[in-house]
Amino acid sequence: MNQRRLRVLFLCTHNSARSQMAEGLLRHYAGEQIEVASAGTEPGGVHPLAVRAMQEIGIDISEARSKSVEAFLDQRFDYVITLCDQANETCPYFPGDPERIHWSFPDPSAATGTDEERLHAFEQVRTQLAVRLRTWVQLPLSLRAEQNSTA
Repeated sequence: MNQRRLRVLFLCTHNSARSQMAEGLLRHYAGEQIEVASAGTEPGGVHPLAVRAMQEIGIDISEARSKSVEAFLDQRFDYVITLCDQANETCPYFPGDPERIHWSFPDPSAATGTDEERLHAFEQVRTQLAVRLRTWVQLPLSLRAEQNSTA
């Protein structure tokens, strides 16, 4: 039986760090089981320190590009996950009434200090996202596996 993949959209303000890292992490954890995208309400470029923080754990997002949420307004998602308060407040309507989830993470791009101190801010957010996503992805996947094994 060919089962439709879940579709997830991560939404943040600039689609430069948090949502890009979340997209890369979820792709890594879920593989082909979940179709994942990210966008921004005010997209800018992908932050080089986000790329570096992800490379440290073996996930390459160097080819990622910032995308506007406008490009996704006519698409159906199962989940729209906002990662900052501003994106949560301005999140547009998506067809199909996807489940909205809000996880507020600090913006690592706002970090100041030396390059290493700034990188540490990205690493912290990456780690927080990883913990949240590993937990989140296991629940629906394990439930589907349980249902498939009893069918």
